[in-house]
Amino acid sequence: MTERPDARDARAVAGTSASAALPAIAVAPELAGAVRPGVLVFGDLAVRPSAPSGAAAADTLDPRAEARVALVRAMYRRFGIDPTRTRPSSEALWRRVRRGLAWPRINTLVDAGNRCSCETQLPFGLYDLGRVAGRIELRAGAAGDEYAGIGKPVVHLAGRPALFDDSGPFGNPTSDSARTMITTGTRRALVVVYAPPAVPRAELEAVLDLTASRVGEAAGGTEEGRWIASCA
Repeated sequence: MTERPDARDARAVAGTSASAALPAIAVAPELAGAVRPGVLVFGDLAVRPSAPSGAAAADTLDPRAEARVALVRAMYRRFGIDPTRTRPSSEALWRRVRRGLAWPRINTLVDAGNRCSCETQLPFGLYDLGRVAGRIELRAGAAGDEYAGIGKPVVHLAGRPALFDDSGPFGNPTSDSARTMITTGTRRALVVVYAPPAVPRAELEAVLDLTASRVGEAAGGTEEGRWIASCA
């Protein structure tokens, strides 16, 4: 299953734009119907260090976001992952807020993505496109597939969904890789929202709208394209 560009942004048609090549993302057949990624691509970013204080996620969820907790857990179980042992990144952030722990501050772009993920209760992945090589595919990892994580020595991917490029795996709905992590040197970024197919398309479109607005506030730049993958 290959992604279908969002008709609202003609620049995303066929994975290209007038200003720069957009990454083509394929969803492997074994994940068809299990996940429907929403994708955003940004260029001309100016990522800054986090401010000592700033906006964090709200301490309450709206009803739609609260309902997505169960949907994302069901998506993980469909992947063969126990979501109570390997938490979706969105739920892990929300549990942190509820426990009163300090909100993680990395840089302005990552902070904005974390806030969106926590408030919408959908797992997000943010990736530096300057460090992504060639074709991108979302597929299940094979035995031995792994990468150095962010703050983790290794993330094992056997049987788990992950993004792969020509250099290997670099992200999944729980933990992203050190290779493609967002830094203050990032100029182009890929944002992937790992949504369960049960989330209505209109709700996912609203999540992308919210994310684009927050990215603009956090790091400026230009939205080069967006799309939502087709859903089997």
